[in-house]
Amino acid sequence: MSRIGRMPVVIPAGVTVEIAEGNKVTVKGSKGTLERVLPAEMEIKMEDGHVIVNRPNDLKKMKSLHGLTRTLIHNMVVGVSEGYTKVLEVNGVGYRAQKQGKKLVLSLGYSHPVEMTDPEGIETVVDGNKITVKGIDKEKVGQFAAEIREKRAPEPYKGKGIKYADEVIRRKVGKTGKK
Repeated sequence: MSRIGRMPVVIPAGVTVEIAEGNKVTVKGSKGTLERVLPAEMEIKMEDGHVIVNRPNDLKKMKSLHGLTRTLIHNMVVGVSEGYTKVLEVNGVGYRAQKQGKKLVLSLGYSHPVEMTDPEGIETVVDGNKITVKGIDKEKVGQFAAEIREKRAPEPYKGKGIKYADEVIRRKVGKTGKK
């Protein structure tokens, strides 16, 4: 049985969860409100400060949806209570990041500066060579951080580019000259 799906989602103080028909779950907290329509096959119910997800049968599809549904609800609860952050580092000579209003301006060795506008519900903060992406929706935070990294992914020889703060770049040895 799904170990993750069986675990109840604990709702912290200050967070309200509403389950409407068609499995439309709305989570409100101090940081904002998230809503999402979850798979209709799953049975989602509230029990004394916990959200419990049950599946109708043991088909492979239901087993996979069970854990997914529970994790999506958990991510929404954590998002509205604590929020999510991803930290990226800009490494390389002349590579810079700046903030201009809602725009993130990156100088990444191209002939032009790369401009990215913060999506709705996402905020970026630049501190030296670090870019912090903040928001309440885990999916959107991860997606925008990935889009920023994609503008100049780190290369294995000098390690130049934009990488996640916790990412380790596997370095390669460069060419050796003839003797």
